[in-house]
Formats: sequence, structure tokens, C-alpha cells
Amino acid sequence: MTDRERELLVEQALSAHRERDAQGRVRSSPAWHDLVESDRAAVFDAALALRTMEAALDPEGLSTTARAVLARVGMPSSAR
Repeated sequence: MTDRERELLVEQALSAHRERDAQGRVRSSPAWHDLVESDRAAVFDAALALRTMEAALDPEGLSTTARAVLARVGMPSSAR
């Protein structure tokens, strides 16, 4: 795998977008499965840092992941 191919997989795995299956369950990123263990650990660490930054910039202190979960369970973020 070239460095550019690895970078693209990392970028895809870091994306907040996730496909859903026919039952509406969130599927894991296909890119995640194509990365070696050390790259997966790096993606995990980077995702934590990104979500922390998102929450710090949000007026309610929520990351996009938190907002998506609250929306999915039908709870407005302001009701937390």
C-alpha cells in the first residue's frame, strides 16, 4: 500500500459518515478493516482529538457524534 492509499483510508475511517444496513444499524467503515492495527490505533486517537475539538467549539459542549446519537434516540440536544 502506498502512503497516499494509506492516507485516503485514514481519512475515510476518520469521517463521521457511516453507512446503515437494511435494518438501520450503523455499519463500520470499510476503510477501518483495510488498515493495519497501528493505523487503526492512530485513527482512534485522532477521532478522540477531533470529537474533543468539536465539543469545545459547540455551545452545548457536544460533538457531532453526541448530536447524532441524541437525534437517533429522539432527544433534542438542549434537553440533556
